[in-house]
Amino acid sequence: MLIEIKNVSLFFGTTAALDNLSLEVQGGAVGLLGPNGAGKSTLLKTLLGFVQPNQGTAAVFGLDVQKEPLGIRRQVGYMPEDECLILGMNAVQLVAYAGELCGMPRRDAMQRAHEVLYYVGLDEERYRTIDGYSAGMKQRVKLAQALIHDPKLLLLDEPTNGMDTSGREEMLELVKDISSDKGINVILSSHLLPDVEFACHEIIALSHGSVVIQGQIESLKKDKGQAFDLRIVGDSETYIAALERQNYQVEVRPGNHLRVTSESQEATGTKFFFKLAYDTGVQLRQLREVSHSLEDVFAEVMSVDAQ
Repeated sequence: MLIEIKNVSLFFGTTAALDNLSLEVQGGAVGLLGPNGAGKSTLLKTLLGFVQPNQGTAAVFGLDVQKEPLGIRRQVGYMPEDECLILGMNAVQLVAYAGELCGMPRRDAMQRAHEVLYYVGLDEERYRTIDGYSAGMKQRVKLAQALIHDPKLLLLDEPTNGMDTSGREEMLELVKDISSDKGINVILSSHLLPDVEFACHEIIALSHGSVVIQGQIESLKKDKGQAFDLRIVGDSETYIAALERQNYQVEVRPGNHLRVTSESQEATGTKFFFKLAYDTGVQLRQLREVSHSLEDVFAEVMSVDAQ
């Protein structure tokens, strides 16, 4: 078991950052989702032993986070959301220093620093001082320092913050390579659902410090049933009412477009929608089956939690 948390609550004053939270993580690449204030960063800091829960137990690699935090940190790489770089240093100096803090001999740390900076795409800029780095370059240095000691688990808190489109894509490719080809377990905390969907196979969604959903991304998307995009001309209210009587969920979108989701796991034929259009006197101008996204799953879960 990679991570095991049982009934953990953590309060800042009277505010519950984590509220009777329980979960298990077997390994692989896991996305940690939730709105601001959901408890994502607090959970990562709890796993590292930086903050102590008021109740409950948590373990990483079978080590108790309160009793053996240093043993956990030796095996974990952490890329925090906040800027954690030491100005005045160049990238090689900083990453090597991080390696020495992990207990690596200076020569080994320096050699490894060059290797990981090449891996994250900063080999040509490694001797420039960090003060002049762009936001995207700083994110790459943060990733490099988290990888310096060959961790078994990588905790990434908003790793694409401040990056442009191409830099963001390259960062996500690195995260995917780290988990799939390098065999390092990854927990990716992000508010960007497409990032998580690209790089991870499993999600944990938090709200108000509790788990609202956890599971394999593909399984969660399949559980939502079939989805179709329709465009109709005519009395949309009558057509929508007829769909809802047949247990379809309907989302009205601009331009007379409808997103129609079947609650049944049985396949729905397209002929049904044409027949229903004929029966209700509307024209069906567009019909195509679409794949659910992680955003669809997340939006539904959060709307239920808000009720």
